[in-house]
Amino acid sequence: MMLQQYLKDYGQQAEIFVEQLNLLENGRMEATAAIEALEAMVAADDNTVLLQIGGGASVRAKVLEPEKVLVAIGAEIVIERTNSEAVEFLKGRIMEMEASQKRVSETLDKLRSQMNEISKRLEYGYQQPMGPEEEE
Repeated sequence: MMLQQYLKDYGQQAEIFVEQLNLLENGRMEATAAIEALEAMVAADDNTVLLQIGGGASVRAKVLEPEKVLVAIGAEIVIERTNSEAVEFLKGRIMEMEASQKRVSETLDKLRSQMNEISKRLEYGYQQPMGPEEEE
C-alpha cells in the first residue's frame, strides 16, 4: 500500500513539473515574439506595428519612439532601455528559461524513472503466488 502512495505522490509532482515546463515554454515563446517585434519595429520605415489589444483583436499603431522600450525586469519593476538593449535582455531571459527547462526536464525524467521502478515493483508484488498460509 505504501508503494501506491509513493506512486500517487510522484504522479502529482510530475504534473507540477509538466506545468512548469509549459510555463517556461510559453515565456520563451513570448520573449521570442517580442524580439521579433522589436527588430521589425526598427526595420519598419514608418514605425507602424500591429498591436494586439486582447480578445484576438489587433490595431495598426505608429510607434513614436521605436528606440525606447519599457522592459519589465521583475517584482513589478519596469525600466526604459534602447531597442537593442531590450533585445539583448530578452535573449538573456530566453537563455535562462532554456536552462531552467533543461533542469526541470532532467528532474522530471528522474521522477518518471522512479515511478516506473515503483510500478514494476507493484506489478511484481501482485504477481507473487499466494503462500500456503494465505490460501485458506
